[in-house]
Amino acid sequence: MGIKALVSVDMEGIAGVVHPAEINPERYEYDRCRRLMTGAANAAVEGIIDADPAAEVLVADSHGPYRNILPEDLDRRARLVRGKPRQLGMLAGLQGGVEVALFVGYHGRAGAGGAVLAHTISDAVLDIRIHGRSHGEIGINTLLAGSYGVPVVLVSGDDAACEEFADLAPGAVTVPVKRGLGQHAADTLHPEEARDRLREGTARAIRRRTGEPPVSVPQPVEVEVDLHQPRGADLAVLIPGVSRKGGRTLTFTAQTMTAAYEVIQLIVLLAQTPS
Repeated sequence: MGIKALVSVDMEGIAGVVHPAEINPERYEYDRCRRLMTGAANAAVEGIIDADPAAEVLVADSHGPYRNILPEDLDRRARLVRGKPRQLGMLAGLQGGVEVALFVGYHGRAGAGGAVLAHTISDAVLDIRIHGRSHGEIGINTLLAGSYGVPVVLVSGDDAACEEFADLAPGAVTVPVKRGLGQHAADTLHPEEARDRLREGTARAIRRRTGEPPVSVPQPVEVEVDLHQPRGADLAVLIPGVSRKGGRTLTFTAQTMTAAYEVIQLIVLLAQTPS
């Protein structure tokens, strides 16, 4: 039996991607970038199989509508999780005995200076703090994986995303594929070079996996969420257990990281509700 790996793939951190027009299904450059995203997913799958030919690989499409990776172009040795809503969001499949997780195409958290397309889940969110520490999607998902006993062994994205992850898991592998020059600008590798580096880095991460412990989070989990608009807070306090702390800050306590993740998803969904 080979290792069971979950590869969560976002789009903002893919080599060559720098602008909202490239990541929005309704904009003209989206089709090109979904092909780049699929290519990056394939590079990770190839790296896992290089290191462990018997591996079972699950790829979770984790950008926007969760329907970006082209199923017919994905490496046939992988299974694909796509579509939403779904339990555990970007880490759907984590519940099924996954042993390691890898984050490909990830981006820096909201407010990260110099990070390309930085945000945290949605533009409706200014910040999310868990036990007082600010986290973006990288941190939140790493803690969620850790709560299942699953280490995140690799992150690929821009330099800011890789540094953000290195602060959480100093021994894990990072594969920077572009250097952020601003919210919509980067010095980026050619996509083929980025895929080569990702394949090699992934294989290295899988070979080293036994020494990489999961990142744990104390329970119960204390969470604060700063929203962009106070109206989002007006709606979010309808969630049992969520209270308001100031005009647009919400706070709640969850007994597990999974429960915290689910409440965060609900808050973001409500914050995006049109007025």
